[in-house]
Amino acid sequence: MALRHFGAAAAIAFTVGLSASPASAATEIQWWHAMTGANNDVIVKLATDFNASQSDYKVIPTYKGNYPDTMNAGIAAFRAGNAPHIMQVFEVGTATMMAATGAVKPVYKLMTEAGEKFDPKIYLPAITGYYSTSKGEMLSFPFNSSSTVMWVNLDELKKANVEIPKTWPETFEAAKKLKAAGHDTCGFSGSWVTWVNLEQLSAWHNVPLASKANGLDGFDTVLEFNGPLQVKHLETLVELQKTKTYDYAGRTNTGEGRFTSGECPIYLTSSAFFGNVKAQAKFAFTAVPMPYYPDVKGAPQNSIIGGASLWVMGGKSAEEYKGVAKFLTFLSDTDRQVYIHKASGYLPITKAAYAKAKEEGFYKDQPYLETPLLELTNKEPTENSRGLRLGNMVQLRDVWSEEIEQALAGKKTAKQALDAAVERGNTMLRQFEKTAVK
Repeated sequence: MALRHFGAAAAIAFTVGLSASPASAATEIQWWHAMTGANNDVIVKLATDFNASQSDYKVIPTYKGNYPDTMNAGIAAFRAGNAPHIMQVFEVGTATMMAATGAVKPVYKLMTEAGEKFDPKIYLPAITGYYSTSKGEMLSFPFNSSSTVMWVNLDELKKANVEIPKTWPETFEAAKKLKAAGHDTCGFSGSWVTWVNLEQLSAWHNVPLASKANGLDGFDTVLEFNGPLQVKHLETLVELQKTKTYDYAGRTNTGEGRFTSGECPIYLTSSAFFGNVKAQAKFAFTAVPMPYYPDVKGAPQNSIIGGASLWVMGGKSAEEYKGVAKFLTFLSDTDRQVYIHKASGYLPITKAAYAKAKEEGFYKDQPYLETPLLELTNKEPTENSRGLRLGNMVQLRDVWSEEIEQALAGKKTAKQALDAAVERGNTMLRQFEKTAVK
């Protein structure tokens, strides 16, 4: 009798427990990212808004450190069998992600299999080209994109009676006048020396950085940035460095404070520098397109992007992938893209969002926020300006920077430095190719 009574009581308790619990818990989607400060707030809001819009899925964003740290953590987690569903990876990590066999789920396959409406033609081609195959198949989802622009201290140019330069020869002359007007330590400078003076320079003038569409069409790419244009450009920088008309500011963006402090009145770096300029500059400023060499036929072409994209990791269930696909559809919404653009300063990734921001007069008072978009959409991308996809890109940039520094220090000619950068880089690419191509 006691046993029967216990069994009945347990059954009742079990039934009550079932009725008290939700019919089904929301499927969790882990999103690892590298955003801090205000940009972290944007990510949290996007996840919160998506979670509030439906009850089947819950996106959980987690900060995992800077870009390299986030990518390395994600790859290590995949090997351990607990990768996130979505991982934010900087653009130069694209080849590494592609080579991580089985670690990723291509976005175009994900969206098709999940039954989500997906048209790659709605996105800005200069952005999506970087993350797509030669057939236009999107491998990852563009998220935060930027490009190189030229930041200008309008007050200092006015004092020196200098017009905003459009070409490289005009920029060199403007820097000489600014130096003569009191800018003894820096007429002009820039950050990300290889991105600005090799990668963007080549795309902007429609000359190859490397074969195979700068690596987008195959890992067996060969570096080609030791041509006449790149050599001439570096030769000029070397000559101007001697008088501080141009003054080197480092391999990354650590020198950007030289612009906001007023020391360097012309400064080439990312459009994502906007937040710091707005907060710190005590002078009138603007951002204009990168200079170009007018004797190069067809220049300027279009710029290439910086920033990062969202990679979907492999090994997840169909239900989890369905949630990820719905989240990417959510991010593609026109109004949401306009919000991301306005809140972060990063670029909208769809044509409709760009058009809407323009129609709303967003660029009327802040025209410099449209500059990177005008550069990216200046012309239809070519084999030389779709982007680049080179293995071990972080290490490659260090080698290229090292050789450029040798030239700036007078230890090598510009030609010797770029020849060495190409030779050393090609050796690294062949090593990567052996590990990437099975």
